[in-house]
Amino acid sequence: MQWNYEQALTAEGWRRDVAVSIDAAGLITNVAPDSPGVGTPVKGAAVPGVANAHSHAFQRALVGLTEHRGAERDSFWTWREAMYRLAATITPEDLNAIAVQLYVEMLKGGYTAVCEFHYLHQAPIGGRAMGQAVIDAAARTGIDLTLLPTLYMTSDFGGAAPNEGQKRFVHSVEDFLRLRGDLQADGVVMGTAIHSLRAVPPAALAQLLAGLEGDSPIHIHIAEQRKEVERCLEVTGARPVEWLLANAAVDSRWNLVHATHVVETEMAGIRAAGATVVLCPTTEANLGDGVFPAEAHLSASGSISIGSDSHVSVNLAEELRLLEYGQRLITGERNVLSSVGEPHTGVRLHKAAAAGGARSSGRATGVIAPGTRADIVVLDTDAAALFGREGDNVLDAWVFGGFADPVKDVMVGGVWRIIGGRHGREDEIADAYRAAISRLKSV
Repeated sequence: MQWNYEQALTAEGWRRDVAVSIDAAGLITNVAPDSPGVGTPVKGAAVPGVANAHSHAFQRALVGLTEHRGAERDSFWTWREAMYRLAATITPEDLNAIAVQLYVEMLKGGYTAVCEFHYLHQAPIGGRAMGQAVIDAAARTGIDLTLLPTLYMTSDFGGAAPNEGQKRFVHSVEDFLRLRGDLQADGVVMGTAIHSLRAVPPAALAQLLAGLEGDSPIHIHIAEQRKEVERCLEVTGARPVEWLLANAAVDSRWNLVHATHVVETEMAGIRAAGATVVLCPTTEANLGDGVFPAEAHLSASGSISIGSDSHVSVNLAEELRLLEYGQRLITGERNVLSSVGEPHTGVRLHKAAAAGGARSSGRATGVIAPGTRADIVVLDTDAAALFGREGDNVLDAWVFGGFADPVKDVMVGGVWRIIGGRHGREDEIADAYRAAISRLKSV
């Protein structure tokens, strides 16, 4: 098949009348700019799709239920108790309905793939059923899935036993590896998640890593909260990232989620290892985590990807906008995350998220070029936010405009999944989601 994009951000920059040829496997075979009339025309501005590098799908059902103050000052730790209560009630059917709705929202927000950090394993129905619910949700919506079954064993550093709210997440290393094998599925990239250093003791971490084969992605929550850093120092004598770099063969497979509270030596170690930092700005702001030192990391050619995590927002542009605005508030300057080589901030952030997302998801995506997967997002240049903009200003307007999202059409693996801003099964998917939320409210 062949499509002709009115304007597109290619590997060589913005071009007009771009004819893109795609094979039956969903890979781009040729990109030919300045080819008017060649292929089916697509109006708008085409940009590479971006992988949502960190998702806990079930937490979409928690949105709006924790935005009130309790008896004490609220924090990540008080939010976590509400999350545990929700997690205890979700069935595979609930999870599927929530994930399907969420994945449609992701597609409509400019994401073409998702890395599902999946730790909702056990009772009321455990084993393969919960992971299969996620796999089926991705298949139904057409989003690309990197499934990250998550090892979770303890409640704190030092091997503390899991508390009641965490028991649903727990596996031995042997059972976890068995589950991971059981969840292999066609079209799904199978990675591995380590929930955190506090949830996986050192000996178990070594056993897990010894049992993994190949070069699939490895993800871990790390240094998200100051309390986590303090406990790690207290028990191990090292900071979390410092400890990980010294005790695991961290390399380009690794994705360090949040890494909010790091020092320069740790950031240098992350970059030297070739690992990616997965940033989730709206969730990190919502939970009061803090602000990652993105300017220093990006200026030293560090890799980042973007996730929506707890899904208080499912909007790629908002994540990128908040990432930049956090740096502006800290420094008192503008366009902090731009560079001499890429002076347009929206463009630089989108390119970084696309490239990092490809690494985090284990897929050949992130650029419109031969040999990559045909994951392409088309922005409506007639939308108010983008009207009259050309080239790099299109991406800048999308990221910083803040108007209604101008995502018009979304292609995943050569197949149109969003057309004219809608998914083909959107209404029935929304009905199933409402039914699941209604059931959870009654529990």
